[in-house]
Amino acid sequence: MKKLIVFYSFDGNTKLIAENIADEIGADLLELKPVKEITRNNFMKIFAGGKQAMTKAEPELLPFSIKPEDYDLIFIGTPVWAWTYAPALRTFFKQVKLVNKKIALFCCHGGRPRNFFEKFEEAVTGNTIVGKIEFKDPIRNQQDRDVQIARDWAKLIIGI
Repeated sequence: MKKLIVFYSFDGNTKLIAENIADEIGADLLELKPVKEITRNNFMKIFAGGKQAMTKAEPELLPFSIKPEDYDLIFIGTPVWAWTYAPALRTFFKQVKLVNKKIALFCCHGGRPRNFFEKFEEAVTGNTIVGKIEFKDPIRNQQDRDVQIARDWAKLIIGI
């Protein structure tokens, strides 16, 4: 079974989880990178990122050579912005048509994700959701614990 981790990370939380999942299960990694990233200033990133998420912006992504359509199991990770997935993933979902795949969803957030997973699942309609998990700011909170939880979860998913 070919396994892929697709993710966007702004502060490094989602990247931390994605890299550990990939390492644990021997999956390929596809990091989505916008051509023009929003500012890293703490206040501005919250405002700009939230605005992009709420307006359903679709930022242009740097090209990638991996073909997600060629994979059987795809883990997709994102930070939660304004209770939805990051705009880079909106662009990805528009560019790449995933159908009849096994999909595992994960997110990182700093508060409460509310109905985040409902929106995330809508974006991958036509596929089978095999798992979903959230992490609260793993770099600042309980990094070692969250990394182990992510690794254990990934092993559980590939056993499905």
